[in-house]
Amino acid sequence: MNARNVAFLLGAGCSSMWVDGKECGIPTMAPLAKTFCTHPTIELDENLDQVEPPKWALVADDVEFLGRLGAKLKGTEYEKNLERLMELLHSLRFVFARSDLAKHVEQKAKIESLIAKVQNFLWEHCTDGAFAHGDGSVLALYESFYRKLVMRDRSLPRPWVFTTNYDLFNERAMDRLGVPYANGFSGVVERRFNPATFRYALAEQLDLSNRKWTAVDSFIYLCKLHGSISWTEDDHGLFPIRETVPQDVPGKVMIYPTPAKQNSSLGSPYADLFREFQSRIVREQSVLITAGFAFGDEHLNNIIYQALTIPTFRLIVFADPASTGEIAKLIALKDPRIWIIGGEGPIEGSRAHYFDTIVEYFLPQRPAERIDDAVRLVLETFGRKSGEV
Repeated sequence: MNARNVAFLLGAGCSSMWVDGKECGIPTMAPLAKTFCTHPTIELDENLDQVEPPKWALVADDVEFLGRLGAKLKGTEYEKNLERLMELLHSLRFVFARSDLAKHVEQKAKIESLIAKVQNFLWEHCTDGAFAHGDGSVLALYESFYRKLVMRDRSLPRPWVFTTNYDLFNERAMDRLGVPYANGFSGVVERRFNPATFRYALAEQLDLSNRKWTAVDSFIYLCKLHGSISWTEDDHGLFPIRETVPQDVPGKVMIYPTPAKQNSSLGSPYADLFREFQSRIVREQSVLITAGFAFGDEHLNNIIYQALTIPTFRLIVFADPASTGEIAKLIALKDPRIWIIGGEGPIEGSRAHYFDTIVEYFLPQRPAERIDDAVRLVLETFGRKSGEV
């Protein structure tokens, strides 16, 4: 954490948390895929009255249609990875869109409706859950993460947090802590994307007469590489992306898991965001710490691999050492600059690579943490009493 340039890459695993056998956050891709592919098309209550399924639920005709195309959902790879299903759907849409056959026109419309269902499904799980109904477990974990991160030595550059998640846990945690951050947007009433804000720093004036300034310690750069549920598009300005309160319908800016993710990242605002990611980790004496990230995004992996060509770059990966795929390849390199941290945690049943363990045991402990907890307890206690009065 004392390296000159420190950056974090937070993946889907950081927003997932199981407490007493229940998901309090947002499920990772595998559980999401199983829920979508195995969800019953019709549910009946005890009185045998039909209950309307969610709008993303597949109906019998959807399943039959995919079956005729040779794509069974249950018991296949689609049940384990929603990205594979989206790859299939987008590939089929590409073929049908370039055909003059009448039946392909109809099939294209059907494929688009299935893609919309997957998007609605992802949107619902990013905006609705235990965390949206009073459970603050995940948000409290993010607050603890940022509370420790802002104590970085003020003589060093401010840390960067990159994330592939669409949710708002990062923003809400920093807002509650009063931590100022730059996320690429400027403005107040109409917050619009402006990549120049990543070049800004926050400073406080010490002496009005001599115009002396000092950088604010608790400042974070947040870069959401795959977009956000709070982003929307319009037709105004050079960068027609606005940051708003999440609506009730899926946004237009999120990069959904599709084979076009890498192509989508080439357009604005993603080109600017990925440029920031690359420019930060390829600097001398840089450390990239990944958590909850399974290295399933090729466009991000390529940038990380490029950074590994720099002798002073360090990569710390919190992941299961038994992982396959890209993580297994990184382990096989036996590169002393790459640390893979995972396995059994300090408490029975915990895992060393889970976000809560990382925050609690791996991030530097602050001497003032106990005082902060005591102050918060006083505020909560007396706040309740004053409310009761």
